[in-house]
Amino acid sequence: MSDQPAVIQYDDFAKLELRVATIEQAEPHPNADKLVVLQVSLGEEQRQILAGIRGHYEPQALLGRQIVIVANLAPRKMRGLESQGMLLAATSEERVVLLRPDEPCQAGARVS
Repeated sequence: MSDQPAVIQYDDFAKLELRVATIEQAEPHPNADKLVVLQVSLGEEQRQILAGIRGHYEPQALLGRQIVIVANLAPRKMRGLESQGMLLAATSEERVVLLRPDEPCQAGARVS
């Protein structure tokens, strides 16, 4: 088995709906040490996203930040709560860094 990721076609990539979301609320998950429960705005729509970033970000420091999410990911239950998307982050060794727009933009904006 190869360590190289599979090569995908453009049509596969085009299936992802990447959007800018603004974090409106952030709290530690009550039943998980690594998860943060985020309430985010996509403009007209609100979502709940669970992310394993608790050891890297204090929840209150996330308020008002814009992030990039996968908006069309099927909802998933995690430790009793539903996550309605996935935030994107870069990882390097022990660091986790959230992907976000270079400048503020409209919540819900498509990322391409």
